[in-house]
Amino acid sequence: MRDPYFYPDTEILKNRLGIMDDKKLREAEADYASLNLAELARDDTVRVFDFATLCQMHYRIFRDIYEWAGKPRIVNIEKVEEALNGISVEYSDVFDIEKDAKAVLTDMNLYGWRKASLEEAARSFSDFMARLWKAHPFREGNTRTVVTFCAMFIEEQGIYIESELFKDNAKYMRDALVAASAVFSDLGDRRKPEYLYRIVEDALGRGKKIKEDAVRRIREAGLAAGEEQVRKVIFWDRRERRPHSAEEIQRFLKEKKREVPGMER
Repeated sequence: MRDPYFYPDTEILKNRLGIMDDKKLREAEADYASLNLAELARDDTVRVFDFATLCQMHYRIFRDIYEWAGKPRIVNIEKVEEALNGISVEYSDVFDIEKDAKAVLTDMNLYGWRKASLEEAARSFSDFMARLWKAHPFREGNTRTVVTFCAMFIEEQGIYIESELFKDNAKYMRDALVAASAVFSDLGDRRKPEYLYRIVEDALGRGKKIKEDAVRRIREAGLAAGEEQVRKVIFWDRRERRPHSAEEIQRFLKEKKREVPGMER
């Protein structure tokens, strides 16, 4: 079956820019996606994490490049993986994408994140992320979308993560997801999740320090460091790309409190 996502007689994805060179398309895609990912990572208004949110994130990241951004793929796909000696991960069948993704998301939302140790959270987060990635809901852009979605999800649980570590080690991250997803109908379970555990635990450890630093500065400002206050400060730091002083935080949170009554909870 001809892949409807490609221009006829090519293996180049149809795109809004009309680019017919694969290398140039990848470069343009990376540039636009990088800008959109940076904007998304600083958005503290995303509070619900379901399949619709996953699709919306994909749309926000890739809308400048692909008309089908935000829409689940309509074809089955295979990708040659060096990490698997040239074979492909068995991604979800096109008819099972939404079902498989929703099953993972239900489990993620029901998990007891606030009671988990750092090691438990790292392993569970890695397992859920690998399962969601294995569904591969979109024709392209799954790794960037799933990793961003999962990072924002876990921060909604009050567990912070240094997701820049994933971006800075993008190839390692994708290979780790491949290794953690290597379950085959004919070859059996060949998963090696330890690579993913390693980078996730590191990112969560760094995120813990980010949270502790935000708590310290809020308390130095003479304010209660509740979850909502911590979230506001961390995202403010990210938007302005710098840590704010106790004095700045005091003014900022007092202003936010006037805007949103009850934020002291």
